[in-house]
Amino acid sequence: MQTNPSESILLRTLKGEPTERPPVWFMRQAGRVLPSYLEIKKQYTFWQMMQNPEVAAQVTLLPIDDLGVDAAILFSDILVVPYAMGMGLDFTDDGPVFEEPLAFRENPVTGLFPDPAKLDYIYAVIDEINRTKPANIPLIGFCGAPLTVLLFMLQGLGRKGDFPDAIRFIYENKETTKQLIDALTEMSIEYIKGQIAHGIDVFQLFDTHAGLLPFDVYEELFLPPVRKIAQVVREAGLPFIFFPKGIGTGLAGISPEEADFLSIDWQTPLTTARKLVHSDIGLQGNVDPRLLFAPQEEIEKELKKYLRFGAENQNWIFNLGHGFMPGIPFENARFLADWAKNADWKRS
Repeated sequence: MQTNPSESILLRTLKGEPTERPPVWFMRQAGRVLPSYLEIKKQYTFWQMMQNPEVAAQVTLLPIDDLGVDAAILFSDILVVPYAMGMGLDFTDDGPVFEEPLAFRENPVTGLFPDPAKLDYIYAVIDEINRTKPANIPLIGFCGAPLTVLLFMLQGLGRKGDFPDAIRFIYENKETTKQLIDALTEMSIEYIKGQIAHGIDVFQLFDTHAGLLPFDVYEELFLPPVRKIAQVVREAGLPFIFFPKGIGTGLAGISPEEADFLSIDWQTPLTTARKLVHSDIGLQGNVDPRLLFAPQEEIEKELKKYLRFGAENQNWIFNLGHGFMPGIPFENARFLADWAKNADWKRS
């Protein structure tokens, strides 16, 4: 079903139109915070859920009813791209695991065998979502940004979360790193074009580990492919949201060429981000997901701090500073969505 832009508060906000309140959706909203998802998960592995169009579409749309959010985001994973590039991948109970991470191979570039057809099942999922979703609910497509995906490809998941082996590889093997970035960007663009062709409405690029490198290194190696990806999305007429988590004052180095909206993590206050980020770029975020472990009266006390920002900034999407975390009470996630939709944002 084609999304009706005039009925979608998210699409209106992304277009720069005034709205009565900020739109609200959450990263990792279609997952373990939902009791309905946990019931489905008892019957399937993560891979099986992703590869079954009916199940993946159902999971994608669960938050619409369960949380009352204004958008759906494709139920998938950022590591489907390296899988399509020929890396052996399995999703275990402890997370995704690569057979042989690239940093430990003698020839990391020549060992990749890209096969775009390995992504076809995701397009079938998008078709099913569009067949079954409400007309006022846009579908957000996504993939991982080259830095974050490359860190996983280089190191895998078996060691520290700050990716010491991958970072060392990048510094020791700059030319090989550039080759890998080019290959990864090419496959990502192929994947994005496929998502667009099958009817996503918005695209978000996730760079969860953007803050692991100094900004000048990030700017040299990883911002050019972001720019290239942004161009592909915008040339198709879709809004482009970029999430460079942990980038700090590097926000000031992101131009309108790289993003329509920037998603802000919880480490950077929204008011600070607004001063750093180019005025033509909208903002998204940045509620600390850990706040949702607190009692609801404490949650509401913190949320009220957003009212002034929301009143003064129409180009803002209410969201988290990262995704929902394991163990967050469903009631608090629902409370967050309800509060955002029912608060008096003093927009008139």
